[in-house]
Amino acid sequence: MYNNKPLSTPASLIAKASKITVLCASIALVAACGKTIKPEEHKPTKLVQLEQAINVVEPVFQTSISDRSKLADVNRFEVGFDGKQLVVASGAGKVQSYGLNGQTLWSVDLKEDIVGAVAFDSTSQTAVVTTKSARVVALDTNNGQVKWENKLSGTVLAPALIHNNRVILSANDGIMHGLSLQSGQSIWQFATQTPSISVRGSAKPTLLDNQTALMGGADGRLHAVEIESGIPKWNRRVGIPSGASEIQRMTDVDGTPTVDRGQLLAVSYSGQLMSADLASGQITFLQEAASKNSLAVTDTAVITTTLDGIVKAFDRRTGEPLWENEALAYRELSNPELIGNYIAIGDLEGVVHFLSPQDGRIVSRTQTKGPIVKLTSQGGYLLTQTKSGQVSVWRLAR
Repeated sequence: MYNNKPLSTPASLIAKASKITVLCASIALVAACGKTIKPEEHKPTKLVQLEQAINVVEPVFQTSISDRSKLADVNRFEVGFDGKQLVVASGAGKVQSYGLNGQTLWSVDLKEDIVGAVAFDSTSQTAVVTTKSARVVALDTNNGQVKWENKLSGTVLAPALIHNNRVILSANDGIMHGLSLQSGQSIWQFATQTPSISVRGSAKPTLLDNQTALMGGADGRLHAVEIESGIPKWNRRVGIPSGASEIQRMTDVDGTPTVDRGQLLAVSYSGQLMSADLASGQITFLQEAASKNSLAVTDTAVITTTLDGIVKAFDRRTGEPLWENEALAYRELSNPELIGNYIAIGDLEGVVHFLSPQDGRIVSRTQTKGPIVKLTSQGGYLLTQTKSGQVSVWRLAR
């Protein structure tokens, strides 16, 4: 069991957080009582040509989904994929399905801007998306027909978690929802504290175990709730506020937490990377890293992309720094994603970089169109949907 004692925070973390959060506004949209905050500008680091680049992936197909929506900057769309079928959504309201040969299987227009990425459950043959007006729409992945709809109290920008007959969503008003997978009926709600200013977005809920969902919130905490009933089990602070202004004190956990082999890993916007042992509930390490992206975890390391575009790797057992790569600084990096024996990271120019997890060297690149904010890998495939609506699928080179 976790206890909820406050974590002791190294002074270096607080100092680092104060410096890093000044940069936050340059890479995230912030709701601040209607006021416009001018971000600090940095030019993206120019890419250096690779010597003897290796062939990591090969293209499967690319397609473009038209997107007239003005909400592209807040969308972190990711591709729904079950190994055979893709389901993708555009901000303009279209949801489309493709086979791996690029053939369109079905297409549906919801007649409203879509703001939440696709959650795809192959077992129930259901895809779930969310819209600008806080509608949750469940589609039959066989034909695209609407199974059910529900309207929530707040918009949902992250994909849902579909598990154990529940559709679990984290809304931007700080309320977490558990809906019936069959009917869409609201089964439970769980409210978290919502700060007056936060990052525009939220983390995708993930499984802690078969009965428990884990969600990161704008309050800088991880919340574990029972999937069936929504009863809270525990919460743990990750983001630690510091600084004088509300901007500097943002603590959102916007990257999906990682649960792997009895270890819980999460990173916050304010600059803390936390590891905890699930058996004892004890913090095993706390390191300096500010990110809005999910983590990549190998057998020996945890890798993060920071707000200022630094790729960092830490020993997953001790938290000791292993390496840093600054070659992609200020290139608005996506999450790091494991594909084969490499780490894939996308950037604002549609370039996917492949790094060695041993030392962080960039060993290969590939290209798509438009800024990449989310990469997904599954079964030897790497997928992305860029802000400009380009959907790209690669597979490990043979």
